[in-house]
Amino acid sequence: MLRSYAITDIGQKRQVNQDFIYLSETPIGNLPNVFIVADGMGGHNAGDYASRYAVETVVEEISISFEKNPVRILDRAIEKANARIRELASHEAAYNGMGTTIVVATCMGRYLEVANVGDSRLYVVGDRIEQITQDHSLVEEMVRMGGIDRATARNHPDKNIITRAIGARDYVEADFFDLELRAGDMVLLCSDGLTNMVEDETIHQILTGDGSLKDKVEELVRTANHNGGKDNISVIVIEPLADEVKHD
Repeated sequence: MLRSYAITDIGQKRQVNQDFIYLSETPIGNLPNVFIVADGMGGHNAGDYASRYAVETVVEEISISFEKNPVRILDRAIEKANARIRELASHEAAYNGMGTTIVVATCMGRYLEVANVGDSRLYVVGDRIEQITQDHSLVEEMVRMGGIDRATARNHPDKNIITRAIGARDYVEADFFDLELRAGDMVLLCSDGLTNMVEDETIHQILTGDGSLKDKVEELVRTANHNGGKDNISVIVIEPLADEVKHD
């Protein structure tokens, strides 16, 4: 049996929560479950509108899709969200330049399908913590090209510059990942308000420590706020194989 818990929090410094989250443990269209984190960008109202509108569009498109292949379902849903946001921004001056990251996951038994655009992340947490998605950001490209190391990247002044977003261009390209989960694995979807404030190793310690799923998600948000809470914080944690016994 799958279990999940989620929180979105405004953080310590922001006036508006531009993150938007969605979770359904029950089927949406041809997907058995859907989990989404989106982190909006733009003016005072545009960012929070972009993230909500993108998520609502993706969920709507998933629900009406006749496709069976999860990659095709998610790809078309993300393309539709991009087109709608582009169209709205072109007609409403207040929404000009708005956009959003998105990371979407669906658990299909032991298998996880993931789509992402931007720098909101998905991790699998078990014996270790592993980032599955790759950030679409200027700093991440610098790391991949060997220009800077991970330690420098963490506090780089251009860390917030992303290279792909829903709404940024007429065409959006999502990355897709599929992997097999093991008993005991947890799946974490989050905005950068968590990962910029809390080291991966601390996230791992919290998620593999004592307490309920709710306790662990609350502790992640509390730790991010304690460390500065410089951005909105969104966290979804899933236990896809909650009833399976872990074997060494």
